[in-house]
Amino acid sequence: MKALNLKLWRELWAMRLQAAAIALVVAGGVAMFIMSLSSFDSLYQTRERYYRDHGFADVFAGLKRAPVAVADRIRDLPGVDRVDHRVVAYVSVDIEGFDEPVSAHLVSLPVDSTGDLNRLYLRRGRLLAPGADDEVLLSQEFAAAHGLDPGDTLNATINGRREKLTVVGHALSPEYIYQIAPGAVFPDYRRYGVMWMARKPLATAYDLDGAFNHLAIQLMRGARPEALIERLDEMLGRYGGSGAIARADQLSHRFLTEDLKQQRTIATVFPLIFFSVAAFLLNVVVSRMIGLEREQIAALRAFGYGRLAIGWHYSVLVQVIVLTGSALGIAAGVWMGKGISRIFQSFYSFPYLHYVLEPGVVVAAVLIASAAGLAGTLYAVQGAARLPPAQAMRPAPPARYRPTLVERLGLGRLLSQPARIVLRQIERRPLRSALGLLGIAMACGVMMIGDFQESAIDRMIAVQYGLSQREDLLVTYVDPAPARSLHSLAALPGVLHAEGFRQVPVKLSHGHRSYRTAVQGIAPASTLLRLIDTDLQPIELPGEGVVMTDWLAGLLRISPGDLLRIEVLELDRPVIEVPLVGLSRQYMGVNAYMRQDALNRVLGEGRVVSGALLRIDADHANAINATLKDVPRIAGVVERQAAIRAFYDTLAESVLFFTMIATLLGASIAFGVVYNSLRIALSERSRELASLRVLGFTRGEVGQILLGELGVLTLLGIPLGFAVGFGLCAFLAFRFNTDLYRIPLVLGPGVYAFAALVVLVSFIVSGLMIWHSLGRLDMVAVLKSKE
Repeated sequence: MKALNLKLWRELWAMRLQAAAIALVVAGGVAMFIMSLSSFDSLYQTRERYYRDHGFADVFAGLKRAPVAVADRIRDLPGVDRVDHRVVAYVSVDIEGFDEPVSAHLVSLPVDSTGDLNRLYLRRGRLLAPGADDEVLLSQEFAAAHGLDPGDTLNATINGRREKLTVVGHALSPEYIYQIAPGAVFPDYRRYGVMWMARKPLATAYDLDGAFNHLAIQLMRGARPEALIERLDEMLGRYGGSGAIARADQLSHRFLTEDLKQQRTIATVFPLIFFSVAAFLLNVVVSRMIGLEREQIAALRAFGYGRLAIGWHYSVLVQVIVLTGSALGIAAGVWMGKGISRIFQSFYSFPYLHYVLEPGVVVAAVLIASAAGLAGTLYAVQGAARLPPAQAMRPAPPARYRPTLVERLGLGRLLSQPARIVLRQIERRPLRSALGLLGIAMACGVMMIGDFQESAIDRMIAVQYGLSQREDLLVTYVDPAPARSLHSLAALPGVLHAEGFRQVPVKLSHGHRSYRTAVQGIAPASTLLRLIDTDLQPIELPGEGVVMTDWLAGLLRISPGDLLRIEVLELDRPVIEVPLVGLSRQYMGVNAYMRQDALNRVLGEGRVVSGALLRIDADHANAINATLKDVPRIAGVVERQAAIRAFYDTLAESVLFFTMIATLLGASIAFGVVYNSLRIALSERSRELASLRVLGFTRGEVGQILLGELGVLTLLGIPLGFAVGFGLCAFLAFRFNTDLYRIPLVLGPGVYAFAALVVLVSFIVSGLMIWHSLGRLDMVAVLKSKE
């Protein structure tokens, strides 16, 4: 074995604990990189394969009623490949043993077929049989939530008629990967599902024989949906069209796309943090190692080893540590990637989700880690290679010592001798102290990332369902109804207060920017749906004008006082311009709001509502739910507490998994920084500390000097780490914001306390490990030293 190789392995063995701590940090970066990109690839490729194999449509359009001949004309439009005209309806479902209201989206399906577009994946049972008008297929999650198996029955109110239906199978559809009820934000499979029924009985029930009320369209390769959507809106306007949308705006697809974006963000931000910390640690370790090995470097140069050989030696040492960490990170990344993929499969309705690990991702992770290691140690390695032998044989020039600030202030006499030594060491080596302070601050900041999401979610719930949406039940009608329909709801025993609302799909425009959403008309003095401003104070809705969420205003680049163009996408499709009169703070959705009477005037329809908000007496909840289940015009009922539970259930598993991973990796950074700082300080000052032992200092006093320096830096670094963590959390909250929901920047006392606790525990554990080494200081060697 070559001499330098032997030296390399001896050095690695001597610094094995330091190397292991750094390797753990590298492993964290590699693991996060592989986890994020592999889960991204798995989700993306599964989605694309599912869409391709099952004919997911490119354009969707809803309407009231149109003859099939209209679909034939649409099929002849430029760029159109296939058209699937369907009958869809929202129905009330009664399931034995479940007392709360249940609604379902009922979709027509050809008998003995999985459909033309958006083809079903039959998970269990069989397809609809010819002539069996009472058979249905259920979405898999809905069936599982209620324990409904093939052969079981349920009751559904279809256009006012109660029908007994037989379940013949469980199915999945690319159109309903993400299933949410009207007015909801997260899935609640016990209260909302999708059912497929034969076309003939469903069309007959809604007087749609020879007609349809929904279209799914597949485009030719290379065709763009924008021109077709404009043409569809023109053609379907007379048939009650509610505005065609592209695949990009389809709700299920949008949620999935936003999750993919977040995986990209995680793959960018977290590895950058870990690799930066690893580069910092390697720089500190290698720089100080070279400082301690000046004489060895000089001897090697004197024996004929060139600059390249010396530089290569230290570069290989760095790469061994990095590659060891990379190997651990690859294994951990695969494990975490499979774990997050399983969470995605439970969150989204995929028939399969194949874990994909592209070789390029692994290669990229290793190369980035290696590059970070080399970048962090490049200056130190160059310094070792360029060190002249004659200069290296001499000890490093002593630092210039002068009275410290504490001594100049006359406070030195108030401190013990070990305390004065600690403060001198910190002040006389400001660069090293600053680097140690920075490392501890970064460790503390990273710890805050994993914990802040729980506080953010609690704030989202408190604002959305505590300050803004304060109703107990949100009732949505199948079709808009006269406002007097509220009287029957308000008269139900146990209903304390009822308010109507009107909601219409619109296209909002300001300048060259536009956005499709909904305008909701609410009562002037609504107490159940309150708009709150950015300071979380209630907003009084003016008689004219629009209030919109601050996020939507940012998308449209519009400010209060500017004119907003509103194009209604149903009825006579009126177009108006109104001023933006205020901004509302909401963490879910991107809506605009008007006075209900003003919106009714714009639509020219009189006093009409789309649904109702109810406040109820909890003691009468079961009776009210039982009554609402039998009202034909009700498309769905969303219970506020159920929505909150669904919110937590949906996010709990993914947030807990992410929090666990971030906490473990953040703890590895904290331990790596603190332990390496102590180990390096011991290596640098072992001769000084041994000399103090010879002079009569006890082991405790020597330990106080060594640990005291880092202890002071730790206590100073924690508050700085709070600032670093705040910045990192703010950046992540900004990058995680989507049109569907926004994560508020909320850092409660528990977030700061937990981060500080982990750093302090890392210091204590590292101190105990170093304490053992203090008992092995070689005092005899100090007495023999030539200095």
